[in-house]
Amino acid sequence: MLLLSHFYSEINSEPDKFYIMNIHEYQGKEILASYGVRIQRGIVANNAVEAVAAAKQLTAETGTGWHVIKAQIHAGGRGKGGGVKLAKNLQQVEEIAGQIIGMQLITPQTSAEGKKVNKVLVAEDVYYPGESETSEFYVSVLLNRATGRNMIMYSTEGGMDIEEVAEHTPHLIFTEEVDPTVGLQGFQARRIAFNLGLSGNAFKEMVKFIDSLYNAYIGSDASMFEINPVLKTSDNKIMAVDAKVNIDDNALYRQPKYAEMRDIREENPIEVEAKEVGLNYVDLDGTVGCMVNGAGLAMATMDLIKYAGFEPANFLDVGGTADAKRVETAFRIILKDPNVKAILINIFGGIVRCDRVAQGVVDAYKNMGDAINVPIIVRLQGTNAEIAKELIDNSGMPILSATQFQEAADQVKAALS
Repeated sequence: MLLLSHFYSEINSEPDKFYIMNIHEYQGKEILASYGVRIQRGIVANNAVEAVAAAKQLTAETGTGWHVIKAQIHAGGRGKGGGVKLAKNLQQVEEIAGQIIGMQLITPQTSAEGKKVNKVLVAEDVYYPGESETSEFYVSVLLNRATGRNMIMYSTEGGMDIEEVAEHTPHLIFTEEVDPTVGLQGFQARRIAFNLGLSGNAFKEMVKFIDSLYNAYIGSDASMFEINPVLKTSDNKIMAVDAKVNIDDNALYRQPKYAEMRDIREENPIEVEAKEVGLNYVDLDGTVGCMVNGAGLAMATMDLIKYAGFEPANFLDVGGTADAKRVETAFRIILKDPNVKAILINIFGGIVRCDRVAQGVVDAYKNMGDAINVPIIVRLQGTNAEIAKELIDNSGMPILSATQFQEAADQVKAALS
């Protein structure tokens, strides 16, 4: 299952990565089930022995004869990388689970080295024969920041890369926006079921499914629910076969049970470490490290780096304080990325004076000694900016100073050329 990334990025003005907590499929399904959404039932397993026990339990509870073994990582497209397989007996359950658990799973949404699989979901087979053909749909709920309304995006082309559908057959993607003052209306859920070509019991099931899915999205403070596929079974039931769920980080204080679902093994270890020390850090793919105060200035700084012909290596916001200890911590976090070839510090001295920031940079540089082995460019603007520049220039440290954006861009370009 792939995220509608380009639609999402157009709708949201800033990277969603900054604000969301990913959870596993089995956790997303737990949330869905708690709101009355019919799901493909399954049991999570940490090893092959547990997988066999889970398969036996599922057979006893559901009657399923076959089982689907699904790798649990924070990425879509797992099937393409060999992370989703069908087992037709218990021996295959054990063999497949043993193969998947511990593997480095590479999908279209992972890095080249992939992600290690620590657990699998053993799920029931829901593609059983019956009175009608099965059908797969795509349904997601997310916020349209352009209109300030939640949006249900859906398509008859489920079970495939929705990006491909958007590119080649965009007329097969529908949207339904929800007025926040009145919430999802019954006629909207019925219109979705109608546009998906359903009738009879399947139509009624889809209406109930959409209503429960939207309630789950609202009730869990999610930033996105993506179900691909939503399955119409051969006996006309509607269920979530997969679930990609992102919870809004800013709402976790009132969702403690969901906060406990965080799996830091799936997250970037540098980002986890930065979060623990109170730094807002996001790892990127470039070579120029960024240290700034304020998200808006951070975005402008990344544009500055791209303008100079390079790519930012990170987003790092040190916040309103930039004393020696905090700057040193930020330096150490940035330098954990081996791709960093230079660091650009861009601070606006409003709450904090520029000369204090400059002193913090100089002291941190002295404390770290040879640990800093890349050029440092410091651009300070605001209160006491001139004093700060003099302080850096007279420090005896190999730190390049600037006061203007263009000057900072030129310093970066010169340092990396």
